Amino acid sequence: MVAPRPRPGILEITPYVGGKAETEAGGPAVKLSANESAIGPSPKAIEAYRAVAGSLHRYPDGACTKLRAAIGRRFNLDPERIVCGAGSDELIALLVRAYAGPGDEVLHSAHGFLMYRLAALAAGAHPVAAPERELKADVDALLARVSSRTRILFLANPNNPTGSYLSAEELARLRAGLPEDVLLVIDAAYAEFVSAPDYASGLELAREHENVVTTRTFSKLFGLAALRVGWMYGSPRVVDVINRIRGPFNVSQPAQEAAIAALEDTEHQARAKAHNDRWLPWLRERLLALGLRVYPSVGNFLLVEFPREPGRDAAAAEAFLERHGLIPRAMGAYGLPHALRISVGLEHDNHKLVEVLRAFLEGPPHAGAL
Repeated sequence: MVAPRPRPGILEITPYVGGKAETEAGGPAVKLSANESAIGPSPKAIEAYRAVAGSLHRYPDGACTKLRAAIGRRFNLDPERIVCGAGSDELIALLVRAYAGPGDEVLHSAHGFLMYRLAALAAGAHPVAAPERELKADVDALLARVSSRTRILFLANPNNPTGSYLSAEELARLRAGLPEDVLLVIDAAYAEFVSAPDYASGLELAREHENVVTTRTFSKLFGLAALRVGWMYGSPRVVDVINRIRGPFNVSQPAQEAAIAALEDTEHQARAKAHNDRWLPWLRERLLALGLRVYPSVGNFLLVEFPREPGRDAAAAEAFLERHGLIPRAMGAYGLPHALRISVGLEHDNHKLVEVLRAFLEGPPHAGAL
């Protein structure tokens, strides 16, 4: 039978699956699988979203003019060098579509965000993974894999799902080692959570260099994951290219208005950051005390490694947690089958998580399936 054939690479894609929101039984659950804001969105963002409900028959501002201006004010950036998208996921896909195709390579670290590989395959390009060192991107390993076919290098900084990051010095060394015709995309989705003094989100590099772009999102600290709002900052040439191929109305008006209000509510942002600053180290210390390996993280989540023995492994832990109404994120798709990624929750959720994992580890071996 003759049928339409997709482009090479499409059928190699395993569709991205977001963090689960419900247990298999469908009962009430605490979702700790998607690195969402523990305290939710700003009340001012909710109010701004509702205020435009009567205008849903109107097309949104396709240029996101007011939102780009608000981002520019907040981060001291030229709004003309900003592009907004339906989450940073859309911008990642657009960058690959614009700069890579069949025969080209898209480089990323071995345990980097899955969307880099998927976007490369969708464009017909070949994804190349560079090994990491102790679950941290390795500048030398990345540069060693740059070839004449490399078009884009994606770096999540901080990285999801490992929580690790490269310092500003390492980031600058990575850029300096790249050919000028290779685009470095620094995905800084979790930048607002980072307090490390040697961290840089990539905005300065993007301001100074033609071949650097940084992407950001409103899905994490700002608590607007449902609205799909992201942005990128880059050189005028890159911005011009992306504006030529993006959808004309890719960010809805309610999403734009909510994002502007969220940006302006600095008190809510401070509360979200303070919550994470308190509970991320608390959770890591408690899980380490249980005998688990917990990787350092500067995001709002932890990568937790479980024993490699039946009944005590990550699959058994995931099933046990779900039976007790807690949903973590399995990491098999990231090549980390012995680990779970767990988002920081509210105070009650964090206490419950520790107690349930204590019961899991101290009790008899458990089945790995629900």
